[in-house]
Amino acid sequence: MNIAVIGCTHAGTAAITQMAKLHPGARITVYERNDNISFLSCGIALHVGGIVKDAEQLFYATPDQLAKLGVTTNMRHDVLAVDTDAKTIQVRNLVTGSEFTDSYDKLVVTTGSWPIIPQMDGIDLENIVLCKNYNHSQTIIEKAKTANRIAVIGAGYIGIELVEAFELLGKQVTLIDNMERILYKYLDREFTDLTEQALIDKGITIATGQTVTSFKGSEGKVTTVMTTAGEYEADLVVLCIGFRPNTELLKGQVDMLPNGAIIVDDYMRTSKPDVFAAGDSCAVHYNPTGQNAYIPLATNAVRMGTLVAKNLIQPTVRYLGTQGTSGIKIYDYNIASTGLTETAAIAAGMNVKNVTIIDNYRPEFMPTYEQVTLKVVYEADSGRIVGAQVLSKVDLTQSINTISVCIQNGMTMDELSYVDFFFQPHYNKPWNLLNQAGLQAV
Repeated sequence: MNIAVIGCTHAGTAAITQMAKLHPGARITVYERNDNISFLSCGIALHVGGIVKDAEQLFYATPDQLAKLGVTTNMRHDVLAVDTDAKTIQVRNLVTGSEFTDSYDKLVVTTGSWPIIPQMDGIDLENIVLCKNYNHSQTIIEKAKTANRIAVIGAGYIGIELVEAFELLGKQVTLIDNMERILYKYLDREFTDLTEQALIDKGITIATGQTVTSFKGSEGKVTTVMTTAGEYEADLVVLCIGFRPNTELLKGQVDMLPNGAIIVDDYMRTSKPDVFAAGDSCAVHYNPTGQNAYIPLATNAVRMGTLVAKNLIQPTVRYLGTQGTSGIKIYDYNIASTGLTETAAIAAGMNVKNVTIIDNYRPEFMPTYEQVTLKVVYEADSGRIVGAQVLSKVDLTQSINTISVCIQNGMTMDELSYVDFFFQPHYNKPWNLLNQAGLQAV
């Protein structure tokens, strides 16, 4: 059995290593256009801020390690075209320029995503950079050494983490986003107000509710970011606007969402026989709504890649869907969310209610305790849980993993009220915070 894999990031690496173990007789050939694989891009801000000293620690697999599994990894090889009817791929060696055709019995497409790059005046000026892969991280670190004013465009997780990293390096930082609040997709206002204030207290300029319109420069280098509300000086600009799936190779050959994300079934199969896909190139089944959605997360990617290997020959292990569960640390705050925010649920036309609890996370007779804010969003009629968010200076983020399981299993607030959670004064109160949320809803 000949297996061809296009792309080797999180989903690709997970699929390849598992396929090598489960199908030792298969011929696995990987085509990767970059000169490295398996880079943990979620660690870029940690590297930029100096917390992770050695970027090599952010790689968790190498071509040599795959070779020991019997895998042929062709680095710096770009797949130019795929014919899913003929089961062939056309490949170019980016080092030599030579081209050749390979065939496959099974094709695994894990081509990932690429940053959105807005087309506007000045976008080609020097010192306007992306933040996605290893080479980007090295560029950012090198340019940040001589930059004094840094603008980060995009207030999602990556943008927020970079802003904090730059501030810790002593830079003057501006965060720009076209939404009215930072982290708009992940948190409701009760949480973003607190996180915005934490950034402002560190001297970071928050420029939300405005859209970048162009860039100005001098001697070919960026000097100013122009927006619908004003202008901001910057000698380094990092674009963190979002991502698009890399799926041009299969356009018109498999079913996709309008944005190009490949639609797969519960077993990672595309609409074309023997073509599998996983990771940021794909749509996922989003349990809070029951619909396909584009949620590029490393956690989704590694799960989906592993499932490709499990289901390569026949449907064996079903994908359980995702809640888009994620977390972030902003200065002293530990923050996590899962499923829909109240804002997103209302925008989706859902009739929802919420319970918001602000309490100390453990008994007041303990020598120390911290305040925690928890919000749980649920359907008004059925009580079905569809989302939750938590914020505290104590790490209570695992409670959101618990709610993620609740959403995945279709649980209601009634049921959450009486789930068996332990009590120990070091960690919580007799009525667990999640129980309290369920009881208040009832």
